[in-house]
Amino acid sequence: MDLTTQYCGLTLKNPFMPGASPMARHLDRVRRLEDAGASAIVMHSLFEEQIVSEQVHSHHATAEPAESFPEALSYLPDTDAFRHGPDEYLTQLAKVKAAVDIPVFASLNGNSITGWVDYAQQVEEAGADALEINAYEVTFGAHATTELIEHRMVQLVEHVRQATALPLAVKLLPFFAGLPPLCTKLHDAGAKAVVFFNRTYQPHIDVEELEMSGTYPISEPGELATRLRWLGLVSSATPIDLACSGGVHRLEDAIRAIMCGASVVQVVSLLLQRGEDRLRDLCSGLSDWLDEHGYDSLEELRGSMDHTRCPDPWAYTRSTYIRALHNYPV
Repeated sequence: MDLTTQYCGLTLKNPFMPGASPMARHLDRVRRLEDAGASAIVMHSLFEEQIVSEQVHSHHATAEPAESFPEALSYLPDTDAFRHGPDEYLTQLAKVKAAVDIPVFASLNGNSITGWVDYAQQVEEAGADALEINAYEVTFGAHATTELIEHRMVQLVEHVRQATALPLAVKLLPFFAGLPPLCTKLHDAGAKAVVFFNRTYQPHIDVEELEMSGTYPISEPGELATRLRWLGLVSSATPIDLACSGGVHRLEDAIRAIMCGASVVQVVSLLLQRGEDRLRDLCSGLSDWLDEHGYDSLEELRGSMDHTRCPDPWAYTRSTYIRALHNYPV
């Protein structure tokens, strides 16, 4: 069975790729992921705060007197709080690239348009095959309009595009009213793919100690529905490649995402909870399912239930919602 898929300018042997996660920090685990069938690897994210913090600390150590303006540094996280800084990230990226024969995506997480985007050149030099821009921004304030936020995101892609020739994928939060036109703008700015969606990290508040903390956010199957809706709407409206990230815990979940238009399915929580061999099960299961249902290739399946090809296009907008309310047993 032909499981190959085109994503972000690359030909991948199948649609299953581990998304950005701590798994990429361990070479033995990366090798096991490849052996289990991973078509590509997404590195864990390097955060804008890590890059800027290192730049500030470096400047402070070389250009400023000791103890000069120490309060300025307090606005950025302590570099010791991060597992890998920029230099360590590049080293690990090069090691991962040397350890496997599948494409490796670097991941940069940020939202402002500053000197950190030039770091894209360095991940390219370290051997990355593509770059995922994790556009994570918690927006607040009376002047943060939708137009401004989207304009900044498009500018961010344009700046990164100028810094590197790597194929670019943009990982979005699910909080945009007009995703199809935004994805078209990102495509026109130079992005080859969009990832639906990043997951927001919810804070935990200790009411006794008055402290905030958080845990690694494992996805739940119920999160898939939002991904499916927007995959189906965007895939039929824009030429950009799409990845589904979040909520895929079973083979049927992946099949639904591909039917809605996803070129690849990023899997993380399932692998963290149940091990790398689940990739092997997904690959063999998908091949068997396609054969049993009369498909000759993955491409025949992709987009077969998107907004323009499903029997009831209104199911993506209002009809499913209305039927669910009217038919709910009381």
